Amino acid sequence: MPSKMTDTSARPLQFRGSLALAVQQFPRNRAATVGLVILFAICFAAAFAPWVAPYDPIQIKLSMKLKPPSFEHLMGTDHFGRDVFSRMLWGGRTSLSVGLLVVGFAFMLGVPLGLASGYFGGKVDNALMRLVDAFLTFPPLLLAVALVGLLGPDIKNVMLALGLVQAPILARMVRGSTLAVREDVYVTAARALGASPLRIVLSHLLRNMVSPIVVQLTVVFAAAVVSEASLSFLGFGTQPPAPSWGRDMSEARRFLADAPWMFLAPTSIIAVCVLSINFMGDGLRDALDPRAWRTRRSVGADA
Repeated sequence: MPSKMTDTSARPLQFRGSLALAVQQFPRNRAATVGLVILFAICFAAAFAPWVAPYDPIQIKLSMKLKPPSFEHLMGTDHFGRDVFSRMLWGGRTSLSVGLLVVGFAFMLGVPLGLASGYFGGKVDNALMRLVDAFLTFPPLLLAVALVGLLGPDIKNVMLALGLVQAPILARMVRGSTLAVREDVYVTAARALGASPLRIVLSHLLRNMVSPIVVQLTVVFAAAVVSEASLSFLGFGTQPPAPSWGRDMSEARRFLADAPWMFLAPTSIIAVCVLSINFMGDGLRDALDPRAWRTRRSVGADA
């Protein structure tokens, strides 16, 4: 008869084995792999912008204003003679940093709220979900604009506002996943053996919700990048002369006829970045879901 020590030691090995299988499955999704490569390239270029950017992104040179793309200026120049390519690299630092920090904030706030609400239920669930519903009542971008308007137009306030907007969405998803697994046999067995609620939540519930949480975090990341650009476009985010994808789009509106490259550069990079994140999220969803593996195998066998 196997001991309890053998059962508990086998679970981490099984979990690590699932992660290893997920790592093997991810490259089989070509769109996800391409998305990951493109996103890594954008993040790498943004992280090393001080060394990659050929020009100072805020240096004004009126003699070079509104120059079309060339070998000297790959994406042309803006109405102040600033190099658009350099501004895209430095603007990526802002947008991607906001996205990562919003993901971290939403995870730290939304996951504990969803786990507590789904596991304990009753009055705890009602209190937490009414708070979440109060935030979900408003459209996300409108709520973010209101929060930034109250706190003041600053990139730190944008991060805080977007985190508060995205956390309730993640909390609602985690609560639903918790309700789906909290009555499973292994959770009931752990509760009967005297495991504490914290141990059950961390060792059993959270481990079995890795897939939906990771996928939702990629959605949060993409939404944060778009929302930061939207807020900067409206004037609530990054303030001039600091480079920002959204702010550069706003300034480029006046020159659409004379210098369309000013508007095409930030819109294209935002679209490519968000599309890459979404492709990567789809690949992670398939890689972390064993049911997708079985479906893919059965389709291959039928073929």
